Amino acid sequence: MNPLSNGPISFRRVVPGSALTTKKQVIPVVSAKLVLKDTLGAWKVRWGIGRSRYRVDPGLYALGSPIAESPVMVTANYKLTFDALRKELAGIDSWILVLDTKGVNVWCAAGKGTFGTGELIRRLGLTELKKFVTHRTLILPQLGAVGVAAHELAKATGFRVVYGPVRAGDIPAFLAAGMKKDEGMRLVRFGLYDRMAIAPLELSQAWPYVAAAFGLAVLLPLLERTLDAVSFGRHLLVFVSPLVVGTLVFPALLPYLPFRAFVAKGAVLGFIWTVVLSLILGLGLWEGVAYFLVAGSIIAFIAMNYTGSSTYTGLAGARLEVKYGLPVLIAAALVGVALAAFHFVPLFIGGHFS
Repeated sequence: MNPLSNGPISFRRVVPGSALTTKKQVIPVVSAKLVLKDTLGAWKVRWGIGRSRYRVDPGLYALGSPIAESPVMVTANYKLTFDALRKELAGIDSWILVLDTKGVNVWCAAGKGTFGTGELIRRLGLTELKKFVTHRTLILPQLGAVGVAAHELAKATGFRVVYGPVRAGDIPAFLAAGMKKDEGMRLVRFGLYDRMAIAPLELSQAWPYVAAAFGLAVLLPLLERTLDAVSFGRHLLVFVSPLVVGTLVFPALLPYLPFRAFVAKGAVLGFIWTVVLSLILGLGLWEGVAYFLVAGSIIAFIAMNYTGSSTYTGLAGARLEVKYGLPVLIAAALVGVALAAFHFVPLFIGGHFS
């Protein structure tokens, strides 16, 4: 039976951009093909532009020409997540049930409770999904499992949950195998591409500090009355490099840095960078110590921010890092500033950088 041809549903053109209409709702028909607007939108949100507004309306969507037996995929209303799902469903007629996760991706929303049992039950009722499908199976992303109690959902709605692959790209193979996952589909991978994909957002959020660092790189040579290209370049390296190392180098080296806590990994990277910079600029021992306490704290703080974007840790671990790591970083930075300001003024005015 095709629910689009009888009952309370009137059939219109099932093409992307059109809609299926019922007495109570309009069901948008979407395509698996992403257009230029989608690509530009993804690029902007990676740089933090319009991140909080990058969402689709929650509800039921038709991809292709789904029928009553077509699979139902459940996802978040963060548009980057929605697009990542639909582009992998090329050639697969399906229903997409979008939950209201307040524009947050599945993994984070599951931890916050918005990709959860209550919202899923509510959305099934609002969309009247039972009128569109003859089966009672919902395919949820594996990373959303923590937010959904399958037994409560089944008791309340009659729908059962099947957890799909971690990555949307494995969904076609998953469906072809009769909704069975192999070990590769269960594996959470966080390779170099995934780690660097989140770096632009961290870098965009650091722009006020980058601007301040540029200002210091100009101000201090002016105080020295030695504002030339070499002096500016040296000061720029000193003040801007910790931000670049923290936002770009840290995610690239994440798996190779020792310790489990991100704040400790960042401190190690800060120490390595201090040694490198000391060799480049010829810093003395105590100058290097002062620089490490300040720059190392900055790098470690930025590294700690990555706990919310990584598969290496969870909410409890992130909270522990903030609780114990942040006071240590603040104290270390203040000690470093004091050393530089009161004992090693040549580190900033004159000395090696002029």
